[in-house]
Amino acid sequence: MSSKAPYDATGIEFFDIPDFQFSNGHRQPIKLAYRSFNPAGTKGTVLIPTCYGGRINSTLNFTTGALQDYQVIVVAMLGNGESSSPSNDPAFPLTKPGPSVQYEDDVHAQYQLVTERFGLQQLEAVIGFSMGGQQAYYWSVMHGSGPAPFLKNAVVICSSAKTSGHNYAFLEGPISALEVAGDYAGGAYRTHGTKPREGLRAFGRAYAGWLTSAEWFRQELWRKLGAASLQDWLHPEVAGYESWDAENLLALARKWQGGDIGKVGGGGQGYEKALQGIQARVLLMPSMTDQYFWWRDSEREMEHLQHGVFRPIDTAWGHIAGGGANPVDAKWIDGEIATFLKG
Repeated sequence: MSSKAPYDATGIEFFDIPDFQFSNGHRQPIKLAYRSFNPAGTKGTVLIPTCYGGRINSTLNFTTGALQDYQVIVVAMLGNGESSSPSNDPAFPLTKPGPSVQYEDDVHAQYQLVTERFGLQQLEAVIGFSMGGQQAYYWSVMHGSGPAPFLKNAVVICSSAKTSGHNYAFLEGPISALEVAGDYAGGAYRTHGTKPREGLRAFGRAYAGWLTSAEWFRQELWRKLGAASLQDWLHPEVAGYESWDAENLLALARKWQGGDIGKVGGGGQGYEKALQGIQARVLLMPSMTDQYFWWRDSEREMEHLQHGVFRPIDTAWGHIAGGGANPVDAKWIDGEIATFLKG
């Protein structure tokens, strides 16, 4: 059984799964938030999962460009505050240390969404940026293999098949900045009826230096995002992460750190073997200046893909080039997706 009802005027709807089993064995009802665009699209359906720090209506959906003739479903991954998350579900399985919810949980839930709510027998593509790209990779292994794969194409933007040690280490910085903040109070901030604003601001500042690139800072490109100075970029009056719940940020970060498609494919022989089993076509678009999803990792992944296409983004905008921060990069990505889907 499921329910379908917009919760506000944004077009977002919910899909209920009354008895969902997480990969850690925990069972409970969950809710997926999603939005459907172009329902009359004639070229098939494309799924776009959200990224870290992304919400459904802030996610680049390509519906006026490459995907204008496709039905597009943007779905919030578990933990982002729109779908079931620590902030809206007291039973959400949050354990420390390590990930309590993993990417395979997202894919299992999203598969139920597209098959049960939408009645699909095939997805034309899963397109994802950052954590969304890791979900696209998991989709490729879990539903893009075998003689008649459910998934035909995957587009992985500024992401990886396995979270690297360097990427894992980077995340420990903002995680620690939040966890040691006094107003986070070891996770007890909710019982105090407060929000750990200082912890969230520290998280944002620890994160800010990694989002773009050294060249981006040299060119003072923060000005293109409305900041008057470097200090304004690092210490905005309303920090971007202050709108987030602290436990949501931590749950997502731990999920990110645990990313490894070798957990769901490859017969226990590692992520490279899992890559070799993917039958779906895969477009890899790393940013050449991404500081944590290194483009060389994507280049190495290409060596193991049967049907891979490698189109790196030549940009100074680092990681956020893949999320639409720079209109020039967004237009280029849109064109590459359109070309790829033409086959």
